[in-house]
Amino acid sequence: MNSLRLPVVALAVASAIACGATAQPAPTTVPQPPAPSTSSVPSGPTEVADSQPGVIPVGQELDVRLQSGLSSETSTVEQRFEATTVVDLMQNRRELVPAGSVVRGVVSNVKRPGRLDREGSLTLSFDQLVINGREYAIRGMAAQVFESGGIREEVGTVGAGAGVGGVIGGIIGGIKGAILGAVIGAGGVIAATEGKDVHLPAGAVIRIRLDSPVNVG
Repeated sequence: MNSLRLPVVALAVASAIACGATAQPAPTTVPQPPAPSTSSVPSGPTEVADSQPGVIPVGQELDVRLQSGLSSETSTVEQRFEATTVVDLMQNRRELVPAGSVVRGVVSNVKRPGRLDREGSLTLSFDQLVINGREYAIRGMAAQVFESGGIREEVGTVGAGAGVGGVIGGIIGGIKGAILGAVIGAGGVIAATEGKDVHLPAGAVIRIRLDSPVNVG
C-alpha cells in the first residue's frame, strides 16, 4: 500500500513546488521618464529634403543672427532689420544657402507692457533672403530664440569682413541656449515672461520657420 502512494505523494510535492515557483512575483522595473528634449543651434551644415531640387520646402527652419538689437521698448512697427544665416543650408551635397547670407525682416507688431497686460512683445516677419547678391522673396516667422555669448566668445569663428553674423565653414560659437525671460507664441510673437519689455540683443540667433517654399534654383 505504501509503495502505491509514493508516486501520488511525489506528484503532489512536485505540483506544490511548481505552484510556489509561479506564485513568486516577477521583478518589476520602474519606468524612467524620457530625457527632456533640448533644442540647440547646429554647429555644421543643415540638410534639407531633396524631393524638389533647388527648392527650400515649407516648414524648413533657418537659424539667423541679428545684426542689431530689437526691443519692445524701442522698436517701431514697420522697422526693417537684417540678420545673417548661421550655417550652410545643403541639399544632396549642393549648397543652397551659404552661411552668412543676408535675411531681411520687418517688425510687424510691437506691444509695450501695460497695467493689465504686463508682458511686452515683438512680432517679427521675415520677407527676403539674399544669396550671392540675388534676392528671393520669403515668408517666415520666428520659432525659437537663442542667446549669443557675444563676439569675444566667438573669436576665430567670425569671418574677416563678413560682419557680426559671418561665420567660417558653418561653425559658430558662443551660443548659450534659449533666451531667458522670453517665449514664442502663435504667429511668431516673442513675448516677455516676467512682466517687462522683451529685448533681443545684437548677435541673438533666431530660428525661422518658412511658411512658403523658396525656389533658389
